[in-house]
Amino acid sequence: MNGTSSTIEFRRKAVEPMECLRGGWSLIKDKYWLFVGMTAVGVIIGSVVPLGILLGPMMCGLYLALFQTRRGNPIEFGLLFKGFDYFGDSVVATLLHMIPIVIVVVPVYILFYVGLFVMMSQQQSGGEPDPRMMLGFFGFFAVFWLAMIVILVLLSVVFTFAYPLIVDRRLSGVEAVKLSIKAALANFWRLLGLLMITGLMGFVGALFCYVPAFLVMPVSFAAIAVAYEQVFGLAEFQPNVPPPPPTFA
Repeated sequence: MNGTSSTIEFRRKAVEPMECLRGGWSLIKDKYWLFVGMTAVGVIIGSVVPLGILLGPMMCGLYLALFQTRRGNPIEFGLLFKGFDYFGDSVVATLLHMIPIVIVVVPVYILFYVGLFVMMSQQQSGGEPDPRMMLGFFGFFAVFWLAMIVILVLLSVVFTFAYPLIVDRRLSGVEAVKLSIKAALANFWRLLGLLMITGLMGFVGALFCYVPAFLVMPVSFAAIAVAYEQVFGLAEFQPNVPPPPPTFA
C-alpha cells in the first residue's frame, strides 16, 4: 500500500558527496560485476521505449537491489525485474519528469529546423541571407540550449529521490515526486555537487566508446542510494515470517 509524503521526515544539508561515492563503492564492491550487468541491462531496456516508460521500473529494480544489499540481504540478477512491481508509480514519476521537457524542447526543435530550412532556401534561390538575422537566429538558440541545460540539471536534482522513495517508502508516483522535490531543494547544492561528479564520471566513460560508462554507472547509482539514506534513512520492514504458535497456560 502506498504511503503519504506528509508523514516522512528528511534531513537538510545532509548529503556529503565524497562520502556518498566512497559509501556507494563500498556498498557494491563485493557484487560489482553483478551490479554492472544489472545496470547495463536496466539502462538498455529502459531506453527501448520512448519517454522512459520502461526506465522507471528498471531504476526501481536497481534501487531495490541496492537497498537489499544495504540491509545485508542476498540479491540475484532477477531482482532487477521486480521493479515492474512498481510499474504504475514509476511510470507516473518518469512522465512527470519527461513531459515538461518534451513540451518545451519539441516545439523549439521544430522552429529551429524550420528557420534553418528557410535560410537555406533563401540562399539556394540566389538571395544572400542577412548576416544579422543569422547571428540572431543562432544566438537565440545558443541561449535557449544553455537555459535548457540549466533546466535539465535542476530537474535531475529535484527528481533524484523519486524512484528510491517509491521502492523504499512505497509512495505513489506523485507523492514520491513531491517529496523528492522538497528534500532535494533542502540539500540542493550538495546534491548538485554529487550529480556533477557522477555526471563527469559518466561523460569521461562515454568518451571511450561508452563501455567504461557502464562500468561507472553502478557506482553512481549506489552513491545516490547512499545519499538517499543520508537524507531519509532506510525504512524498517518487519520480515515476512509466520506468527509464533499460540501458547497455552
